[in-house]
Amino acid sequence: MTTIKEITEALKQAQQQEPWMDAIVQDERSGVQKAWAQFQKRLQKQQQLQDAHTEKLAFDASYLPHPDAFIAGTDEAGRGPLAGPVVTAAVILPNYCGELLGINDSKQLSKETREKFVAMIKTHAIAYAVHFQPAEVIDAINIYEATKQSMKASIEALEIKPDFVLADAMTLPIDIPQASVIKGDAKSLAIAAASILAKTARDDYMEQLHELFPQYGFAQHAGYGTKQHLEALENYGPTEHHRKSFEPIKSMIVQKE
Repeated sequence: MTTIKEITEALKQAQQQEPWMDAIVQDERSGVQKAWAQFQKRLQKQQQLQDAHTEKLAFDASYLPHPDAFIAGTDEAGRGPLAGPVVTAAVILPNYCGELLGINDSKQLSKETREKFVAMIKTHAIAYAVHFQPAEVIDAINIYEATKQSMKASIEALEIKPDFVLADAMTLPIDIPQASVIKGDAKSLAIAAASILAKTARDDYMEQLHELFPQYGFAQHAGYGTKQHLEALENYGPTEHHRKSFEPIKSMIVQKE
């Protein structure tokens, strides 16, 4: 292994520092040192992912009432948009689940990464459920209450009843011991997994809605109040999927009456 190309390829395949790399540290060729720096950076990133994963596992484990208990995490997607449902998910993962390294708050991940994790979560989860709360319910009981009721529904839809529930910044009307965790999707693996399922399901739904109402651009903004969306509302008015209790839609409806 003498050429820069050979050394670079070998470092790309390596998963940890090994004795044969001692010679590389002493190799003064700029191409070799560049490859070595990239390898070190990759190892550092992997260690950071592992440390974050370990912290999430420990956080969830701290709520276990007994070693074999089931912890469910629940989270939502879509509380802020002007259109579409709020979607919640509940997930029970195996305790100390090491296979889901890299799972994080869904907002911190790319669409491609979320979709990859959705498949992994569904493969490894003990149970999971997703619930869609439509705009008419949001308008009837307000977004906060609609989100709570949706989280409750997703938990009750789990095939296995959890022993404890971790909810992202929400106290739920359930008969199961629970904890409301501020920024839970960054602290808990179970909540992070739920956030990924909820956001992916909602994004897919809004893309389907885009096919029915392309003039609103739902595939681009997922129902949030972007300039494009607000202009479409001015031009075409709200659909049945818009939240009539949200501004500026509420005022637009009043003006037409």
